[in-house]
Amino acid sequence: MDNLWKAPGIPHKGWELHTVIDLGEEGYSFDEYETCMMCGQENIRYVHIVSHREINEDYRVGCVCAEKMTGDYVNPKRMETNPRNRATRRSNWKNANWKWSKKGNLFLKKSGHLLTVFKDQKTNNFKCIIDNEFGTVLHPNIGAAKTALFDKMEEMKEKEKW
Repeated sequence: MDNLWKAPGIPHKGWELHTVIDLGEEGYSFDEYETCMMCGQENIRYVHIVSHREINEDYRVGCVCAEKMTGDYVNPKRMETNPRNRATRRSNWKNANWKWSKKGNLFLKKSGHLLTVFKDQKTNNFKCIIDNEFGTVLHPNIGAAKTALFDKMEEMKEKEKW
């Protein structure tokens, strides 16, 4: 990709930052990391979505370009903090101190909740329980069930903030 910093007709200032996306989340692979649309830097994991009133499309750029384009040298990095911290928590979650119950179910006590993964005998897939609430989604393996519990706990945490 070309370096658009040198391209005529591309504004260098006045861009607005909308959000930051973590391409390292489940479902993406390293091959799917992006290239910064402004400078051409490859393998951008945290993609900053910016727009400009004179350009008809959103640009997907890295943090440094987002800072320069918006003229804001605080918020692009700050907005990247949440997905970075979430990625760390997700990584630590998989290595948490999960234990096996006497019934043969995997469980974890976290933030005052009892989280359980059990095998559905009818389908040979895995289901989740948070406290006494059974999930309905079937997961193909224990890892996917653990990830689903992580996502649900994150969702519950976000709801508690509001």
